[in-house]
Amino acid sequence: MTPRTQEYRVAELAEAAGVAVRTVRYYQERGLLEPPRRQGRHAFYNHTHLERLKLVADLLARGHSLEGIADLLTSAEHGGGVSELLGFETAAAVAWGDGEVDIDFAEMLTRFGEQATPQAIAEAIALGYLRIEEDRFVYSSGRLLEAATAFVAVGLPLRSILALSWELEAAFDRMAYAFVREFRVNLVNQVLENPSPERLHDLAGTLTELRPAVRLVADELLARAMDRRIHADLPEVSQQLSQATSADPAPGDDDTASR
Repeated sequence: MTPRTQEYRVAELAEAAGVAVRTVRYYQERGLLEPPRRQGRHAFYNHTHLERLKLVADLLARGHSLEGIADLLTSAEHGGGVSELLGFETAAAVAWGDGEVDIDFAEMLTRFGEQATPQAIAEAIALGYLRIEEDRFVYSSGRLLEAATAFVAVGLPLRSILALSWELEAAFDRMAYAFVREFRVNLVNQVLENPSPERLHDLAGTLTELRPAVRLVADELLARAMDRRIHADLPEVSQQLSQATSADPAPGDDDTASR
């Protein structure tokens, strides 16, 4: 018997799908699952039921409500293209950030020394950069961890970096909101006006293609802003450095004056 012809009793189906038996029955009552084949007092489910349960679980994990899932499944029965929707959601849900890294407390101290205070750790947790799991720290981004390490190594206080992070998070939230708004207004709304599985599939491809362009814009705009800020501050900084340098006694002056 192949997997597609295999039949399941309700307990077997629930185990194969990783759900409770009562969940199978509840989905069936809600119309999310077709009735089983009945033979006397026994009910038999098949591969289609199993795939439907997995699909519902996937949609729930993506944040859909049961009511929304019911609408999607009804749409699919009329050629609505649920697979294309899942493809779009998959493309949209691909993480933009770096992967997590694990460090222990010894490595935390190696990187940040006595600046890794309980207050600093609590603030990093509040920012979403760090979480504690048993005897280890999970940093949300390896690149951010390396950047923070480099900043501290050259003398920037960790507390200042964390304070700056709140401002940066807010600034980049605004930038992300602006990008998503433009995507929805100019691309998603076009699909909504004339929806089809093909256009939804194309939208997923467009989103994937836009990723490097968005990152490029963010990087270049930050670079341009840094250029403007440095050029604006450079004369004052240079003057301060010049005055400080000229005010310092030259090496050996103290010895000469004492003789």
